[in-house]
Amino acid sequence: MKKYILRYAALLLNAVLLTQLSTSCLDDLDRFPVNDLTSEKVYSSFEGYKSVLAKVYGAYGNVGNDLATKDDITLGDGASADFVRCMFNLECLTTEEAICTWTDAGIPDLNYMGWSANNTFISGLYYRSMYQISLANEFLRESTPDKLAERGISGGDAEEIEYFRAEARFLRAFQYWVMMNAFGNPPFVDENSSVGKDLPPQKSRAEIFAYVESELIDIENKLKAPKTNEYGRADQAACWALLARMYLNAEVYTGEQRYTDAITYCNKILVPEYYSLKPSFPELFMADNDVNNPEVILPICYDGQRNKSYGGTSFLINASFIVTRDDTPDINFQEYFGMGGLGGWYGNRSRKELPERFDDNDGRRLFFGNNPDVDNVNDFEQGLAVAKFRNVTSSGEYGSNFQEAFADTDYPLFRLAEIYLIYAESVLRGGAGGDMGKAVGYFNELRERAFGDDSADVSAISLDDILDERSRELYWECCRRTDLIRYGLFTSGNYLWQWKGGVKEGMGVSDDLNLFPIPATDIMANPNLRQNEGY
Repeated sequence: MKKYILRYAALLLNAVLLTQLSTSCLDDLDRFPVNDLTSEKVYSSFEGYKSVLAKVYGAYGNVGNDLATKDDITLGDGASADFVRCMFNLECLTTEEAICTWTDAGIPDLNYMGWSANNTFISGLYYRSMYQISLANEFLRESTPDKLAERGISGGDAEEIEYFRAEARFLRAFQYWVMMNAFGNPPFVDENSSVGKDLPPQKSRAEIFAYVESELIDIENKLKAPKTNEYGRADQAACWALLARMYLNAEVYTGEQRYTDAITYCNKILVPEYYSLKPSFPELFMADNDVNNPEVILPICYDGQRNKSYGGTSFLINASFIVTRDDTPDINFQEYFGMGGLGGWYGNRSRKELPERFDDNDGRRLFFGNNPDVDNVNDFEQGLAVAKFRNVTSSGEYGSNFQEAFADTDYPLFRLAEIYLIYAESVLRGGAGGDMGKAVGYFNELRERAFGDDSADVSAISLDDILDERSRELYWECCRRTDLIRYGLFTSGNYLWQWKGGVKEGMGVSDDLNLFPIPATDIMANPNLRQNEGY
């Protein structure tokens, strides 16, 4: 992606960002690119439109310290507003899946479930999502049939840009799902909102749910068919996967169960010619996972040469190890993880409850160390190193930027294993259109891959089995908080883990924590917004 496109696109923000973030999170919003590009120049050709669409996709991870594709959200250390990094912190660090040694302002609060409306990492996800929404809105404003006609774009190019528009709407819908899932009642802007004039209104969780649902249903047949788009771009299956995930959690969002709808959209994906499980679980998360991967429905793409960022999978890998650990003296972690550079960041590792959930011969048990118990949160030698994501290829070669420790490993936003588990849970919860025999079969397929044979197959499954299997299959893929909330366990005193609530043995916390706060900066800047309860 060309630098001038990125600089230009960073200026195309809605009023919410222009008025609220120019002094806090965004740099140089009052400056125009030195070559003074206008929308007429940027959007003057098919190639220009595709470049701006690339920016909408790239907004997941082009964070402030990215040497090649810097954008303008630079919270904290420069990568605190990276999408995957923020999602990990909010979805995993707040649960039994992970704990962090760092004492940066905001991290202990996530470890202990004691955050406030001033938490940097909560703000990071909020502004990252609004940023991508804003870029999608701008693209949609500039790609209407009238705009294309004015610029002389027609025929096959215009038809292809219609697919671009559907993808931009999908990316916007995905980020509104993120906002609804994390914050409940976010501000709302779309391509019809005035730019630089009115502050955005707040919409309820149920209203955002209805909006995202209607958008996804409308674009379902405007996206390309499954596996016919370019790698890394959304297609119909990505749309179906998001709908299935959203319907699985619909009772949390709206009070209404939608398990039948979840099954309906799982069935659209569960067509044999579309997707299949990758035979090797570890290879799903390696540096060449963009090649021969029949399982991933939609990834976020990373490249160690082009995405030199301390976010994304570079964060997941680097923050998970140090060069030496006293309890694993025979492991060269730099070589195993495929990261040279500083030799690990002494950051994240598992809490004891995560590895305890695995049998020793489960191939998904990708941990190192002999001390799973975390007595001292700030001692990286306690807790196990998590080796799920690696910057090494399936043939044992390092990623392209081993020395600088930036990863080539793509991050799966949606993959078939999750669809198997959504289907099975929705059947167990009473959804129509599914089959219990198929549900058990999908469950056993995951276990057969994990154990290498059918020795761990089961004849019946329960909802508790599904929750545990989701943990074993999807750990560190930014699902756990959402899962625990759906099961009524995130804040409950009936399900505890180490350091939940700030005490080692764990304790229940306020149900208000089922939603994150809207950042205090936005509450102060926009009188239309009302803060979530408890903050």
